Amino acid sequence: MCESYFGDKSSCVENANTLNLTSSSSVRGLNSTRVGKTPLSSGRSVCRSHTPLMGYSVTSSSAVSAHTVASVIVAVVEGRGLARGEVGMASIDLKNPEVILSQFADNTTYAKVITKLKILTPLEIIMSNTACDAGNTTKLFSLITEHFKNVTFTTVQRKYFNETKGLEYIEQLCASEFSTIFMEVQSKYYCLAAAAALLKYVEFIQNAVYAPKSLKVRFQGSEKTAMIDSSSAQNLELVINNRDSRNGHTLLGVLNYTKTPGGSRRLRSNILEPLVDAETINTRLDCVQELLQDEELFFGLQAVISKFLDTEQLLSVLVQIPKQDTAALRSCSTQLLKAYYNSLEDTRFGIILEKITTVINDDTRYTKGCLSMRTQKCYAVKPNINEFLDIARRTYTEIVDDIAGMITQLAEKYSLPMKTSFSSARGFFIQMNADCSTLPNGQLPSEFTKITKMKNTYSFTSADLIKMNERCQESLREIYHMTYLIVCKLLNEIYEHIHCLYKLSDIVSMLDMLLSFAHACTLSDYVRPEFTDTLAIKQGWHPILEKIAMEKPVSNNTYLTEGNNFVIITGPNMSGKSTYLKQIALCQIMAQIGSYVPAEYCSFRIAEQIFTRIGMDDDIETNASTFMKEMKEITYIIQNANDKSLIIIDELGRGTSAEEGIGICYAACEYLLNLKAFTLFATHFLELCHIDALYPNVENYHFEVQHVRSSAGNKEKIAYTYTLSKGYTEEKNYGLKAAEVSSLPSSIILDAKEITNHIAKQILHRQKSTPEMMKQRAAYQLAMRLVQTARNSRLDPDSLRVYLKGLKKKYEASCPTPAKIDEQQ
Repeated sequence: MCESYFGDKSSCVENANTLNLTSSSSVRGLNSTRVGKTPLSSGRSVCRSHTPLMGYSVTSSSAVSAHTVASVIVAVVEGRGLARGEVGMASIDLKNPEVILSQFADNTTYAKVITKLKILTPLEIIMSNTACDAGNTTKLFSLITEHFKNVTFTTVQRKYFNETKGLEYIEQLCASEFSTIFMEVQSKYYCLAAAAALLKYVEFIQNAVYAPKSLKVRFQGSEKTAMIDSSSAQNLELVINNRDSRNGHTLLGVLNYTKTPGGSRRLRSNILEPLVDAETINTRLDCVQELLQDEELFFGLQAVISKFLDTEQLLSVLVQIPKQDTAALRSCSTQLLKAYYNSLEDTRFGIILEKITTVINDDTRYTKGCLSMRTQKCYAVKPNINEFLDIARRTYTEIVDDIAGMITQLAEKYSLPMKTSFSSARGFFIQMNADCSTLPNGQLPSEFTKITKMKNTYSFTSADLIKMNERCQESLREIYHMTYLIVCKLLNEIYEHIHCLYKLSDIVSMLDMLLSFAHACTLSDYVRPEFTDTLAIKQGWHPILEKIAMEKPVSNNTYLTEGNNFVIITGPNMSGKSTYLKQIALCQIMAQIGSYVPAEYCSFRIAEQIFTRIGMDDDIETNASTFMKEMKEITYIIQNANDKSLIIIDELGRGTSAEEGIGICYAACEYLLNLKAFTLFATHFLELCHIDALYPNVENYHFEVQHVRSSAGNKEKIAYTYTLSKGYTEEKNYGLKAAEVSSLPSSIILDAKEITNHIAKQILHRQKSTPEMMKQRAAYQLAMRLVQTARNSRLDPDSLRVYLKGLKKKYEASCPTPAKIDEQQ
């Protein structure tokens, strides 16, 4: 974007048809508020302050952090009547001209829409005016405005959501090498309609015109990624810390060692939407493995990638990076890295580089400081390209020299330590460090004006200096205008090769993310995951906790299969249940984005959805709002879960009475047990543990604690081991133990114990396993183990024989015998 570098708005508008993208947004400043109605506006427009950044501002301070500011505009439209629930989305990043189209069916919670919008982190959302008609606001509009309170909302007339016009836009603007998009989207009417409204809006409101065949357009369906709803993303602290949004203690913080904004964006979006294709994941893992095994490749690539400020700054980046740096990939063996190397050998890069180096000075750089940046812009174009530009630059140099000479003369005339200073607001001015007592009569000479003083530093100007600044500005305007026209001509010559620049952007961001994964591995003992039909983690630990804690967290095992797909976890408060559950979900996500995992060994079944219901501290309070929140979360899980889901539920039913809580938990468990989803269910309701007598695919685990007596010997406290063991917890009646160390009378505590024991015996008697049930469970477990062995075993014949004999002994030990039956009775 030319005006980002050369700042001449009038020229931008005159030559809009020659530019890839021109906009007045960056000229408007960093904190503008749009007011009034737009040419597309329907009469009702919800507008808030926003920061439309197009590339980098002409001021250095904003350029440093520009990539952290939202710059995506999204159009959303929903079908009507029988098509309600079918949603089309189109988005464009104003800093990187790529249009992403999506269309999918969503349910009444609109979880997919909210999740996709969270990933995009939009600057502005456009919707049809019919979505928020007075008294008839759609549920989708209400939910989006509720979830994105700090985002600008704009409504436009429904007629602009026109699928025919959308297809025309794409045919006109899409770069030829992305033309296969037509086949993908020609029957996806809602995303085409959204694209029409979006591109029309950018054209009018952002004062932007895209050159023909200049945009990358792609369709992004939801079937190739796992679904993580926004509530689960929040529970797991994937990208935002729940206590402090500025805190880096998140999964993104653990893995983010990227060097470029593009790499960081790709990592964030992958964490929120992990892959579900095992082949693609393993291809990434192959790359990470090679990077870890080849130090020269790792450090060589890291050195190259770190030179990219942002691939959107291609003008300056291409002259910074020597062509021979692609040699870093030359000796790689992984297929994906080889493909990247071949892509970077594209002859079009050489053509573009030659065209740029013919026109642009080799030492042109983005620099800090407004005067340095002004100099860079003035002399970005090489001499002898345009005679009039050379004359204008000589004139500018002479004026600057005259200003410096005049200030030197003034310093000698008045015998004062004056020096030349510059700011973007004042231009050139005079600055001086001096005590007022050294000045004649304590004042500066009368020819100086606009005097300000900060401690002993004086800043001022003079009438002659003001006139010279005006001449300087006039000369700059001429330089910027001519430079702008030269760069526009250069860009026109580059457009025919633009596809390789999009390819470069993709490659750089992907390599950056893979290098980040490898970097994270070097800081901890992560291992490469495998993908089977089993979730097996040996000695895994919590990746975020490891970053926070002074010492490595306690490791635990996890094992779920199709035959043992439901795990109930018990243990006292603070014993480690919630941390363990989050750990499993985080490890699953890490594996599915192509990262190594914190464990000694791990195998995962690809999860198409990851659901979490994590109990928060305030859930312990029994109140209606907490209970309703629980019900909404569990309803969403039940409505959307399938056989390939990973479901994490922690402390369901705490917001109501114990009887109702147990009933709700039991009913929810029975429903989920009908699925083949992998489910981990933590609870304080020990009655739930006996469901394993009815369902052989249920396993009980608990977190061990130790009882330590005080030195006085009269009080006992719990020491947490954070170690997971098989079976349900022996730590019953947590409330009674708390009462024992309180001031309650001992008689009340004894009565409470007797009543509790009586009730527990009645429940246990009803839930005892019969010999037939025990035999069926043992047969079921054996059958499932044999199936697992047949699918996944890599044992040699002798080892397999030993393993099968062990399974036989385990089956015989699990079957009921007369002695075991007598013992139970």
